[in-house]
Amino acid sequence: MRSFFFNSKVLIILVVLLAVCGLNCKQKPSEQADTNIPQPAQPKIEAETKTEAVAKTEAETSTNLVELAAPEEPADGIAVTVNGVDITEAELQKIIQPQLEKMAQQNKQLPPSFAQALEKQIRQQILDELIVVRLLEEKVKETNIVITDEEVTKQVEQIASAQRPPLSVEELKNIAESQGIVFDDWKNEIRKKLGQQKLFISHVPYNINVTEAEAKKYYDENPTQFQTKEQVRASHILITPKTDEAGADPNQEKAKAKAKAEDLLKQIKEGADFAALAKANSSCSSAAQGGDLNFFGKGNMVPPFEKAAFALETGKVSDIVETRFGYHIIKVTDRKGTGTTSFEQAKNDIIQKLTQGKKNELAQEYINSLKAAASIVYPPGKEPAPPVPPARVPRPQ
Repeated sequence: MRSFFFNSKVLIILVVLLAVCGLNCKQKPSEQADTNIPQPAQPKIEAETKTEAVAKTEAETSTNLVELAAPEEPADGIAVTVNGVDITEAELQKIIQPQLEKMAQQNKQLPPSFAQALEKQIRQQILDELIVVRLLEEKVKETNIVITDEEVTKQVEQIASAQRPPLSVEELKNIAESQGIVFDDWKNEIRKKLGQQKLFISHVPYNINVTEAEAKKYYDENPTQFQTKEQVRASHILITPKTDEAGADPNQEKAKAKAKAEDLLKQIKEGADFAALAKANSSCSSAAQGGDLNFFGKGNMVPPFEKAAFALETGKVSDIVETRFGYHIIKVTDRKGTGTTSFEQAKNDIIQKLTQGKKNELAQEYINSLKAAASIVYPPGKEPAPPVPPARVPRPQ
């Protein structure tokens, strides 16, 4: 999927809820890497081949971040008190643990001193985010902001339909649950986020004007941002095995699904209309559009799907491509080569980006005012350390 299911047009600062809600497809665990759902490119850390002796030496002199993830404080200990309400170590560690596990997956082994410093940095960053969330939730209650069930449902539907390929709410729910996420809990986080958006809209001035001259200056100073990469436009037919039905034999269901996909591929090769077959047979929500997924670049689809799509010539159809969700038949319908987006083409997006940046600055000022007026008390010995330059390791999303 795209970065997160929520494409907020109000505040980047509200992404603090990602850590709380957890429904995030930016960087999935390795066991989910073969899903048909598009994902953004992930930072890759290439490991050189090592001899057994070298590997043993590294293991003895390095510390895995997962081992550092165990909380040093009791689970019921207090991490910080915000306006008289405690944020416990248990709340904090619930978020830190997955973060450190992902860091370990991405970075394997780190020197102990670096890993410990990184853990402290992540801890303080997440704690700061929890403080902000707590202050925003408190303010939402004070201002009597109410989010209806209809608003939540509408947002969830928009999130589902914005995926590539588009998803139904039921498909979105299934993906969430496959990641161990309670869907109703995630919807509650959506409710909170919508409430906080309303809070910012009512307290932060948004009559911001970005001129064309400002946009042109940004365009001229950031040329690499407007270099376009190769893209393909593809349609697909997805046949999903019905392995979740009661009493179903997974192997038999997979065999049935593959046989159906092979039959459809045979029909296509014999001249059948691809879009018509997609509408009638595809398990993907893109079936309504004849399987069309529109344009996408490298890094937007997971490897098996991407590899097959970019290897095809325009107008050609792939063999059967297997992913976690089933069997795909892919047809590339158009391509775009590399080039440069002109200022006129990019102008509106630049103005929107700069406008959003200014809104974010105003939002941060508002958050800073909330923090300045709040009572934020750390237990003795847990006061935050002075800010230090961030570690040069990507934090998992």
